[in-house]
Amino acid sequence: MLKTKQKMQLARLVQVIVQAARRVAGRGTTTQVRRRGVTWALDLREGIDFSLWLLGAFEPETISCYQRLIHPGDVVLDIGANIGAHTLHLARATGPQGRVIAFEPTDFAFAKLQRNVGLNPELAARIHCLQLMLVAREADGSPTEDLYSSWPLDTADANRHHLHQGRLMTTAGARARALDLVVAELGLERIDCIKLDIDGAECAMLRGAADSLRRWHPAIVMELAPYVLEEKGSSLAELVGILRDYGYRLYDATSGEPLPEEVSQLNAQIPAGASLNVVARTG
Repeated sequence: MLKTKQKMQLARLVQVIVQAARRVAGRGTTTQVRRRGVTWALDLREGIDFSLWLLGAFEPETISCYQRLIHPGDVVLDIGANIGAHTLHLARATGPQGRVIAFEPTDFAFAKLQRNVGLNPELAARIHCLQLMLVAREADGSPTEDLYSSWPLDTADANRHHLHQGRLMTTAGARARALDLVVAELGLERIDCIKLDIDGAECAMLRGAADSLRRWHPAIVMELAPYVLEEKGSSLAELVGILRDYGYRLYDATSGEPLPEEVSQLNAQIPAGASLNVVARTG
């Protein structure tokens, strides 16, 4: 299991070669391409963008996982949408009668999310983008905490997280909201699936979604990264405990096999500085 830092190092090596070839061909670092039926505006200096350009998808295993869970007409939440790398594939999975609500708090990623959604008018009608930070309780004003939403491949940028190599970006344009209140305002009658990737803030978000989770029990596709939970003052034990209180159990996102219920055994399956993709389900 490669750590995020190791994945970034490999991506940088490939990116150097690609960028050199593009310079020889007179091409810049930004481009518009179509991959897997989706049109993207990409900056090849960014890790997520480069993955989309090179591989046609970002985290293809995650895409395969939620495509098995989502059915036409489903209502899906993309929490931590970033530039829309999953948002648009989620919209394809729900079909014309489905709905995707995409949450992204950082100014940097939200602008790119809106642009990528706009480039795909056949999918845009079923996507609703919100620049919100999902928290446990309502707060007045905008969140002031910067969040990681950029993974630059430029090695000259030293102001990055020492493990996952992310760069902090401002959330000046966002508001902090509890999911249950957002759901009520949107008039959602159900939630079928949630893709959740918010770098350690999962516990607060889940506490603000208690009513929705207990009412509809949506499947949750998420990344378990103990080190980022600890950096946010939380822990894997707290996260597992919250999910268990809502009636959820964890399964490996690739194999579908149940994961250990004992937190110490689960933690032992995740190397330091790495993460594990899981599905949380009830029943």
